[in-house]
Amino acid sequence: MEMKISEEVLNALKNNLPVVALESTIIAHGMPYPQNVETALLVEETIRKNGAIPATIGIINGVPTIGMSKEEIEDFGKRKDVLKVSRRDLPYVIAKKEYGALTVATTMIFASKVGIKIFVTGGVGGVHRNAEKTFDISADLIELATTPLIVVCAGIKAILDLEKSLEVLETLGVSVVGYKSDNLADFYTPDSGLKVDRNMNSAQEIAKAMKVKEEYNLRGGILVSNPIEENNAADKTQIDEAIEIAIKEMEEKNIKGKECTPFLLKKIVELTDGESLKANISLILNNAKLGAEIAKEYVKL
Repeated sequence: MEMKISEEVLNALKNNLPVVALESTIIAHGMPYPQNVETALLVEETIRKNGAIPATIGIINGVPTIGMSKEEIEDFGKRKDVLKVSRRDLPYVIAKKEYGALTVATTMIFASKVGIKIFVTGGVGGVHRNAEKTFDISADLIELATTPLIVVCAGIKAILDLEKSLEVLETLGVSVVGYKSDNLADFYTPDSGLKVDRNMNSAQEIAKAMKVKEEYNLRGGILVSNPIEENNAADKTQIDEAIEIAIKEMEEKNIKGKECTPFLLKKIVELTDGESLKANISLILNNAKLGAEIAKEYVKL
């Protein structure tokens, strides 16, 4: 099994130093160039400033790469041939030696393989709207139920059906905690109004909860909902209106499957004159700070 691990990440793992995994989908499919590269590097810098080692994960020429270099991130952000890769796509992307940007699910897979326990993302996938007709449910939810990582996010992507997503997570036995909040974060805005399983007020509490899962051999991870800071949040009315328009256009164009999320996110940026992109960048940086704090607490245990 071929994997490339950067010397910095490998050294950190060997010496029980805090490491935080980062996805590469946001670079290739989540934002336009050059904001994608600038944001990816800024997230890494934020993690370093808060005392942990970043490990951006992607597939380069068929090789899973844990701890991408600045040059590799820059190349990823410019390329047009980087595929969006979930669990089902891994065999042929690796076999054909292609470039792959990893989703939440696949980032979790490779982070777990090398022993990284904390992963920071923007928002996780979930149950799509009208899933009772389309059966469109993200593989991220299944991965959260099986792979032992703490996943820090700003909630489930606002373009999805949050209530159904929480129901599926409950069925799968995934612990969903709110960081200093009783409610699920709403991605671009702080509060969805939907209750999470438990409010946890410190990085230490979250790290301890993960240790308990491991000690009792309980499968799966912990999803940490970290609300965007109020002063960086988007206007909820504007966002909700943009989402409705974007979903309608997506349906009219018959866009389905893994193309849905990139289309919707791009369209919402257009409809909000870039306000959603500003919020997206802010929430990821906010998550990076918390992820680094949890990673530092976890290695102490």
